[in-house]
Amino acid sequence: MFPIMMGRMGLVFALLWGCTLCEMPSSVHQTAQGTLNFGDVPAVVYETHAYYEPGPIGILFHMVHAFLYVVQPNPFPRDLITSVAQQRYGDVRQQYQKAIYYELGFIICASLGILFILIVPVVGLFFCLCRCCDNCGGEMHQRQKKNAECQRGCFVTFLFVTSVMIFAGVLCAYVANQNLSSELKGVRHLVNSNFRDLHMLLNHTPAQIEYMVSQYTIARSKIVSDLDNIGPLLGNRIHEQLAKDVFPALDGALNMAGTMRETKESLENVNSSLEVLREANKDLQQKLSNVQANLRNTLNDPACSAPNVSRTCSSIRNSLVQLSINANFNGLPDVNTQLSNVKKVLKTDLSNIVQKGYSMFNDTPNIVKNQTKSIIAALPRVKTMLDSIGANITALTKQYHIQNLLDNLALNLSYSQSYVQDYFALIDQYDFYRWLGCLVMCCLVALILAFNFLGILCGYCGYDKHASPTTRGCISNTGGNLLMAGAGFSFIFSWLLMSIVVITFTIGGNFEKLVCEPFHNKALFKVIDTPYLINPVWKNFLPGFLYQDPEINLTFESLYSECKQNNGVYGALQLEHIFNVSKFLNTSIYTKNVLDMLGNINVNMSAVILLEDAGRQNLINFTQTGIGSINYPAYLAEINKGITKVDLLSFANDLEAQADQLAKGALENALKGHASNIRSIHSQQVIPMEQAMRTLSQNIQFLQRTASDLPTKVNDVLSSIAAAQYLVSQNATYVIIQETENYMDVIVSYFIQYLNWVKNSLSFEVATCKPIANVVDTADIFICNFVVDSLNTFWFGLGCSTVFLIPSIVISVKLAKFYRRMDTEDVYDDNETITMKTITSYDTMTRFPQASAPPRQAEW
Repeated sequence: MFPIMMGRMGLVFALLWGCTLCEMPSSVHQTAQGTLNFGDVPAVVYETHAYYEPGPIGILFHMVHAFLYVVQPNPFPRDLITSVAQQRYGDVRQQYQKAIYYELGFIICASLGILFILIVPVVGLFFCLCRCCDNCGGEMHQRQKKNAECQRGCFVTFLFVTSVMIFAGVLCAYVANQNLSSELKGVRHLVNSNFRDLHMLLNHTPAQIEYMVSQYTIARSKIVSDLDNIGPLLGNRIHEQLAKDVFPALDGALNMAGTMRETKESLENVNSSLEVLREANKDLQQKLSNVQANLRNTLNDPACSAPNVSRTCSSIRNSLVQLSINANFNGLPDVNTQLSNVKKVLKTDLSNIVQKGYSMFNDTPNIVKNQTKSIIAALPRVKTMLDSIGANITALTKQYHIQNLLDNLALNLSYSQSYVQDYFALIDQYDFYRWLGCLVMCCLVALILAFNFLGILCGYCGYDKHASPTTRGCISNTGGNLLMAGAGFSFIFSWLLMSIVVITFTIGGNFEKLVCEPFHNKALFKVIDTPYLINPVWKNFLPGFLYQDPEINLTFESLYSECKQNNGVYGALQLEHIFNVSKFLNTSIYTKNVLDMLGNINVNMSAVILLEDAGRQNLINFTQTGIGSINYPAYLAEINKGITKVDLLSFANDLEAQADQLAKGALENALKGHASNIRSIHSQQVIPMEQAMRTLSQNIQFLQRTASDLPTKVNDVLSSIAAAQYLVSQNATYVIIQETENYMDVIVSYFIQYLNWVKNSLSFEVATCKPIANVVDTADIFICNFVVDSLNTFWFGLGCSTVFLIPSIVISVKLAKFYRRMDTEDVYDDNETITMKTITSYDTMTRFPQASAPPRQAEW
């Protein structure tokens, strides 16, 4: 009755627990717009670690498991057990061969044990009777053989090895006996730890409920905050969507305003560069003409008429024509007209007009806010609805009297703990009796071992190979008697020991194969969860018992697995079938008023002007400034020409090189002076002109690029502005409706996220049922690891010892002949081979003071 009572209490607790936790709200922290991060439910850390590590004795456990696998290698008989549980005895009778086949190993071993139990006492009885008749080693006469020493050594070795095997078996049994007693002492701590975890499970539940209920205030605040800020939030959403088309259009107009300013600067740079180049060109031409005249005068010197100088002078004279300008900038037209037109265009500040468009468009959130004042006016009604939700949640938790139920369960759990603890003393008492009984079994084997080892020791120490069988010493005779005593006790107790082994083997072995092993590989759960197993009309027993709905897919295995993973009771027991959180927190109920309110939003953005008419006209005027009519090829042609026909530096270097070929004198010095003058003209005149030409080239190229597709660019900007303006003024309704729906989805998503978080928390965080799995694991550790493994190891060791008692008996009887003092012995006459005579014991000492060795026979 007690397990049934506790089971029903636990199930009722789980049911009511799930009902209460379903309605708990959440803590919220905003991480992104529309996304809520709900806090974690306060976790409970349980102290029970239902894990067993046997230590060194685990090697013995594995040996026993391996032996049992050899005895019973067949798979778990699920179908047979199911048929028995469902009381289909007809099927069982038809499958008896399967049952026998499954238990064949146990049947054979148990049969051998029973034969041992029956035969050994009978054999012992006949053995005693035979010895009383001087048979079976009962005759106190030892035949003298040549290989007697070899036989004695072999018997001693075999008996010693057999005794060691018996000792190993009894040691294994003793260790298992001690292990069970020591492990049972730790059961009290493990059971108390389980009860403490169950108390923690009950005690922390109200705190978890209170935490989740209190967090609803934060969720409510977030929803109200979004509704209070509907203007900025919805306005920003609308602004972001429209900006995808508006910003590129306005950016194009703003870039065009920058192009206008750059065009004006380029035109001004062209005019200034032309003016500089024209003045410099005129001055350079004058200086180059002077250099030509001076060089001609120098070359007219009489020294040039010398034969070795005239050729050089003639070469220099012929090259003077190169000293002239190449580019002529006087013929290039200026760009004053275009510059004047651009300046007129720039009188209208296009950038300021575009910035006004930006400003009006960026004011979308305020426009939405001003046009949704009616929505804000309805917020008190929504807040009242949200408050009513919180009130309903709190009222529902009180409706089920959760605290009273938890208090009652905690009280019953305390009574149960006291009830279990009262049995600890009784368990210790019964375990002491068990321990004492097993110790007695081990002591019986140890007594036989003591006789064997003492017999071997006394026989070995007291044996004198020169003494005749009738004159053996007291110590040797004692060794032989001890060996016979060991054989006698083996006959007396071996059948009793084997009886204990057979009983414990049958019980422990089958329990290991039918309960422990299938529990570990989950085969036992599959039997328990077999449809229609317990109740023929219920497909699944657990949901049928809990919810009266056996069609629910809830099994003992799934329950254990969920609790093993420390998931919540709500998910483990599938309590949604009796209390559905989704139905309780139906978003359509809580959001209907909000959706109705937001569905009336109507935002008109026709007042937003992206680009005024003055800005459009300004862009059109820019295309009519005439920068496309500039003669760019003429400019580029002159720019691509060099400043002079020859590179003045190269000319100066050549002139100086030719002067070096002349003899030292006035002519050489004059030519080098002219070369230096040419270099000075290059640095002072040509280099600045080249810089001015580069500036002119850059500006001309910019103007050419700008003018090449200026009408197309302006038309594209005007078209994009017009399309964006149409979208904002005429077609924004679709975007507004779409973003309003998205905004409503965000509001609704708060409820959905909350519902999902509650369901997730109930499944994985609230009322985690690890203690329930720990109770099952504790039972498994206690029954299978502590009791069954120790019991199986005990019969395994004791059985090995008992089996080896048989060869021990035989060897002990054989060996005792070599150590005990005989009544008669074989005697032979000296110096001749005669028939062996047997002398009675009382004549031996008088007639034959010293036994003579038998004569050597030819066949030996």
